[in-house]
Amino acid sequence: MTTGHGLDYEGCNFLRQRLVMSTLSGKRLKVRNIRSKDDSPGLRDFEASFIRLLDKVTNGTRIEINQTGTVLFYQPGLLLGGTVDHDCNPQRSIGYYLEALVMLAAFMKTPLKATLRGVTNDPTDPSVDLLKATAIPLLKQFGVDGDGLEIKVLKRGMAPGGGGEVVFSCPVRRTLRPVQLTEPGKIKRIRGVAYSVRVSPQMANRIIDSARSVVNKFIPDIYIYTDHLKGTSSGKSPGFGLVLVAETQKGFFLSAELSSTPQGQGPTMLPEDLGRDCAKLLLEEIHRGGCVDSTNQSLALLFMTLGQQDVSKVLLGPLSPYSVEFLRHIRDFFQIMFKMESKPPLEDERKGGDKVLVTCVGVGFSNISKVIK
Repeated sequence: MTTGHGLDYEGCNFLRQRLVMSTLSGKRLKVRNIRSKDDSPGLRDFEASFIRLLDKVTNGTRIEINQTGTVLFYQPGLLLGGTVDHDCNPQRSIGYYLEALVMLAAFMKTPLKATLRGVTNDPTDPSVDLLKATAIPLLKQFGVDGDGLEIKVLKRGMAPGGGGEVVFSCPVRRTLRPVQLTEPGKIKRIRGVAYSVRVSPQMANRIIDSARSVVNKFIPDIYIYTDHLKGTSSGKSPGFGLVLVAETQKGFFLSAELSSTPQGQGPTMLPEDLGRDCAKLLLEEIHRGGCVDSTNQSLALLFMTLGQQDVSKVLLGPLSPYSVEFLRHIRDFFQIMFKMESKPPLEDERKGGDKVLVTCVGVGFSNISKVIK
């Protein structure tokens, strides 16, 4: 609901989406009834930590939270950038915070260099490895490229203890370029990383063997690296996992990942099962198709919206529920509506859901705070 230059929402769902859009559009945001019926009402620690991170990368942001934490008022300031240090709350992984920073970083006043500490891999959020492999190439498609663009994993930290450390740096851009990403092309190779921390290095090899037993039937060009960290760079909790990325002939990336469940939080997973299940998830993602995988749909939609006043087209797989809600927020904050055409699957991939060709004219967003040299 819009009131004047601000927007009013209820409930804690999609809080991150709303805060990111509010920061980019400059519109005030008020969220009421945040878990008001809950036994412990109000904002969770990880949400408060996320709001603090936004405060660090902006200048002049006004944030008001009532005593119980059930009402949040957010008036965005200017995106400042620079060097930022943040300890992420271990309830969610660094990916939760990094996804939002990737959306904002190109529009800062000065290039961003953010050091984030906490959990690098957990079963809930996209891991740092996944964002490094898929979000960075997507930024380049929209013209955010150059020497300064990278995600570096200095230390790994599994849930629940954390102890990981990641550096994300990104150059600033005045404008984004419109894109026409409509031909994904066939899969040409699969790459991956099997990581293990504070467990036997053999775990990673077991994961790779079982993942290969599935994907080798699909394509022969597969290379999965092992990443075994010990000592200070291995964080505080044991665990292992796998990130797989399929690259198409046209240079698009589709990904899948799985991470072991933290100790005491559910049944333990064997490395063999994890490898096999992750490989199946990747094949499912390939089956869904499109030029952008389901993790990065929202990033592509946002950058299409913020592009020049020109037509952008992207072919996506079936939209995830998160992306559907994201489109609603784009309509609220930027008054942009997407044209959507359903593309029925080709003969040889009949069982896949319909792909969606999304088209929009960008709002011509310009980075007003970028220093002109």
